[in-house]
Amino acid sequence: MKRRTLPAAAALAAAGLLLTACGGGDGDTKGNDKIAGAGDGNTKVSASPTASSAADRPKITLPNDLTDTFDSWKTGDTAKDAVLGDVAERINATNYAITQGDPEASALNFYYRGGALADAKDWVESIAKDGYSITGINRYYNAKIDVFDSSSAGVVYCEDQSKAFAKVRKSGKILKTAVTNDSYVIYTTRLEKNKQGVWQTTKLTSERGSKSCTP
Repeated sequence: MKRRTLPAAAALAAAGLLLTACGGGDGDTKGNDKIAGAGDGNTKVSASPTASSAADRPKITLPNDLTDTFDSWKTGDTAKDAVLGDVAERINATNYAITQGDPEASALNFYYRGGALADAKDWVESIAKDGYSITGINRYYNAKIDVFDSSSAGVVYCEDQSKAFAKVRKSGKILKTAVTNDSYVIYTTRLEKNKQGVWQTTKLTSERGSKSCTP
């Protein structure tokens, strides 16, 4: 079973902690049950992602010591960029919830649903209970997207965690680790668009050390 991974999970594992949660889950998927495809994903513009339009989006402000960057996250295709924008917001929402130690953060409910939402909440809660947060820079790149139809899509992307670390919440101590192939993670996701036009993640799996993500 694939597992989602926390930045600097190796350091936390060394402390005898299990900080990953089972990824995926059936969620509330319907129709085409593909997770992600191998669209060309080629982009030349490095820009901040733009989420699809929807009312009452939760405001997500990461702490000053944590940055999420999205390299070449726009394709120039309006439909694809709307999906990628909501993937970026879901990533920000997850990292924000971890830093706040809040599995009930409203942004999680906004950008996840079904089994993926339950997994995300369990994951954030387990990290909070163990007394950890995250700090540093998470870089997301090599996004490849397939829009299956008007309400379902799949995205595969990479994360560079070489500059992101676990932090002890109580003391603020940063647990730095050496950079290895495991510092690079590939994610496979499925998204479905809700009635408000938000592309919500319904399935998510990950794998550390993927050759398609390592430099």
